[in-house]
Amino acid sequence: MANNSGQQVVILRNNVERVPGQEALRSNIMAAKVLGNTVRTTLGPRGMDKMLVTQGSDDIVITNDGATILHQIHVEHPGAKLVVEVAETQDDECGDGTTTAVVLVGSFMEQAEHLIDSGVHPSVIAKGYNLGMLKALELLEKLSIDVTPKDKVMLKQIAKTAMTGKSIENIMDHACDVVVEAVSGVAETTGKKTLVNEDDILVKTKRSDTMSAELIKGVLIDKTRLDSLMPKKIKGVKAAFIAGPLEITKTQTKSKIKITSAEQLSAFSTAERATLKAMAEKFVENGVNVVLCQKGIADPVQYYLGENGIYALEFVPEKDLKYAAKALGGQVINKPEDLAPEVIGSAGRLDMLDDLEMTKLSECKNAKAVTILLRGSSQHLVDELERAIEDAKRVVQDVIEDGSYTIGGGSVETELSFRLREYAATEGGRVQLAIEAYAKAFEIIPKTLAENSGFDTVDKVIDLRQAHAMGQKYAGLDVFTGTVVDMKAQGVVEPKRVKRQAIQSASETAMLLIRVDDMMISKGAGQM
Repeated sequence: MANNSGQQVVILRNNVERVPGQEALRSNIMAAKVLGNTVRTTLGPRGMDKMLVTQGSDDIVITNDGATILHQIHVEHPGAKLVVEVAETQDDECGDGTTTAVVLVGSFMEQAEHLIDSGVHPSVIAKGYNLGMLKALELLEKLSIDVTPKDKVMLKQIAKTAMTGKSIENIMDHACDVVVEAVSGVAETTGKKTLVNEDDILVKTKRSDTMSAELIKGVLIDKTRLDSLMPKKIKGVKAAFIAGPLEITKTQTKSKIKITSAEQLSAFSTAERATLKAMAEKFVENGVNVVLCQKGIADPVQYYLGENGIYALEFVPEKDLKYAAKALGGQVINKPEDLAPEVIGSAGRLDMLDDLEMTKLSECKNAKAVTILLRGSSQHLVDELERAIEDAKRVVQDVIEDGSYTIGGGSVETELSFRLREYAATEGGRVQLAIEAYAKAFEIIPKTLAENSGFDTVDKVIDLRQAHAMGQKYAGLDVFTGTVVDMKAQGVVEPKRVKRQAIQSASETAMLLIRVDDMMISKGAGQM
């Protein structure tokens, strides 16, 4: 850059690349639109899947989960990274609705582009979008319906909506029951508030010849008995959870034992055996019949435990040990001497599963932690089943905690679009145009549902608009027949939190990107 006297003035370093004004804005709009269009085809029960392949490795992922897709494709564009953050936030907060959130960002940016072409200033658009978002969230509250954690039928419908469209249709009904039972089982109500700790539901997967989902009121551990003397089944489990080793450990200081005669050697080994036997006897005295140990168990201890009909596992991972203690209502202790009735956990039964090489502790009364075992014929199916269960688990948790849900099938988006247009007329000025554009952006959801199901998008959006104009606020698109139906009657329901978060994060990210009029990209030392 040159000043008035013609001298060169250096402001930006050589390694800073500048993308100014309209170019920066167009670049961000393009990035948001591209990502929105990428995941759009996966939306809804009839959405397609994406195959994500990592070159140079055998890593192949087949999924229609928005967050998984965006996480796998590793975007470079700074604007696109912000859109991926929307999906990740949506996934962290709600566990579902990631595709919806990204599609909405793309739609908001596309509508903003039309306004910019018409000469509306970006800050006016951002203001209109903000007003639109506040009104949309207010309308969403009015559209939501209250539900109690005891309404298992409704919770099952919510899980079903989250799972529909994943490749697990065959076992969906049973999987929904499993998820609702699991989440309801670990939910804790204090006063009027119900909370669910998602870490209290452990999901384990195994390859198998059939596809199934099983709820275990207890825990599964990827280990089997240490000694053939130990029983394979136990009824009325009394379990001890030991963090320290059940063997004679080395002393802290360097020490030597000098043995000069056979008698001394015999006495030494007798004392060692007695110490180890005493360890095993501690469990027998306390009525323990299952021992889970985080460290090693010496061979003689294994033998003594087996002789007394006690089932033992060694080198149990710390996470599994703590989880088992929570599920069985016990406590992790350091050594057998710390055994007391209050630290011993109980379960209805123990089964050693030879085919899965696992130990199952089940039928726990008032289990504070439960396990879902998923099986599938291929690793890809198992992974997709796990993703579907995770989504369903999170949405049921959202509804139990919030106590309210909304209607799906594009009904909420169409109603918001209709009501926001009415609201726009009360604002006036150029902001009105921005609110109208914001309202129109919501139609991308029913439009995409129609498109993915092979129906004419224009006709279906017009049919939906007409139904909502006639006061049918729960009217949505039946993606299997192409007709406009009452989605509440159809049982297509979603958590309010999913919709709320999608609208909020998508709107805020769109506002953030619209206000950017300059991008300065600093290249690292290695890129110069």
